[in-house]
Amino acid sequence: MNQAWVGYLPAFLRKKVEGRHELQKVLSNTGWLFGDRLLRMGIGLFVGIWIARYLGPTQYGLLSYAASMIAVFSAIAVLGLDSIVVREIVREPESEREILGTVLTLRLLASFSAYILTVATTLLLRPDDRLSQILVAVMGWAMIFGSFDTIDLWFQSKVLSKFVVYAKNTAFLIASIVRVVLVVIKAPVVAFAAANSLEFGLAAIGLCYVYRSNGQMISQLRTSWTLARRLLRDCWPLVLSSVIFMVYLRIDQIMLGQMATSHELGIYASAVKIAEIWFFIPTAIVSSVFPNIVRAREVDEKEFYNRLQKLYNLLAFLGYAIAIPTTFLASIVVYLFYGEAYASAAPMLVLLIWSDVFANLAVARNTFLMAMNWTRVLLVMTFLGAAANIALNFWWVPKYGGIGAAAASLISYWFAAHGGCFLYKPLRRTGGMLTRALIYPRFW
Repeated sequence: MNQAWVGYLPAFLRKKVEGRHELQKVLSNTGWLFGDRLLRMGIGLFVGIWIARYLGPTQYGLLSYAASMIAVFSAIAVLGLDSIVVREIVREPESEREILGTVLTLRLLASFSAYILTVATTLLLRPDDRLSQILVAVMGWAMIFGSFDTIDLWFQSKVLSKFVVYAKNTAFLIASIVRVVLVVIKAPVVAFAAANSLEFGLAAIGLCYVYRSNGQMISQLRTSWTLARRLLRDCWPLVLSSVIFMVYLRIDQIMLGQMATSHELGIYASAVKIAEIWFFIPTAIVSSVFPNIVRAREVDEKEFYNRLQKLYNLLAFLGYAIAIPTTFLASIVVYLFYGEAYASAAPMLVLLIWSDVFANLAVARNTFLMAMNWTRVLLVMTFLGAAANIALNFWWVPKYGGIGAAAASLISYWFAAHGGCFLYKPLRRTGGMLTRALIYPRFW
């Protein structure tokens, strides 16, 4: 039986989904994820712009520096286990409590370690900057609360993301109200760092609640150290690749903070904020289709590659649909959002928005690598992209500031997602598929 929303689709789309219950389930799940991100995009962008205008480029740059430091080390806290856990629960649903319990324990241990490393690294890089040290120490608690995102993986494996949306959006809305109050009362920048940790803490509570409301109990989760060793053996390349990925995703802001000024970093961070609004698109789509792609590989190789090509085509199309209009409207968008103080962010935004096209394809390509269990290949590709980004930033940031950092991101994203595929023979077929997606992108 068709889901209720199918009847509201245009006729040409309705014909494609009628009777296809798995596809309807995927589309419904994706719809919830899109709704979640659209709400966050709307409210988060409004509140974020208000905060940026209130703090000004310099203090906003300090806050962005702290967030970038935490983002790099958060990859250690996550342990790169998301796709592995979803894959294992799909394959062995009878072991889901042991899998989830083991991963939650590992992530709690890893997140405390990552927190200590983040604070220590900040002390090393900025020994005389007390404010940056405090911002990192306060905001870093988000990594520890984020360990409970493990529960989200159970909902992903069941394609039931609407419950995660309930939990996380409630936390987000409460935290957003707190942030607005902080702007109104003219709170110091440290208070905004605390609001970020508050959101993650409330989200952890919410996830535990919706997990229980679905008949599951946190207390019934159990830890298996035998399974832990196996998961760590499988995930260490993903941990390294996640750390390296976050390095090349955030190294531009860290290097701007170290090699330029906090004011320049604040300008650049405003452009990044707009460009990253759209990052939810590939993540939402891939998290919904990944279980079906894994199943297709077990049954029919031809269908497996067919589904991958459709995924590449779709994400390339969506990337172009965002990048092309933004290219022509960048100056207007930056002025309307952030005001005259951030006007120089416009050319940075143009370069960054085109890097999103390749970021989309990287997320899709990584789905293939995960389905094939080619975690070491993912590690190598990510390392090459990070190395390119670091080298280009060292070369261009001292000369061109934020523009140089944006150009480095664009080139390194292309190389990590597409260009690097042709350096490794088993990935050349994937490189060709990505090329077809870039030349002939399609929505359906």
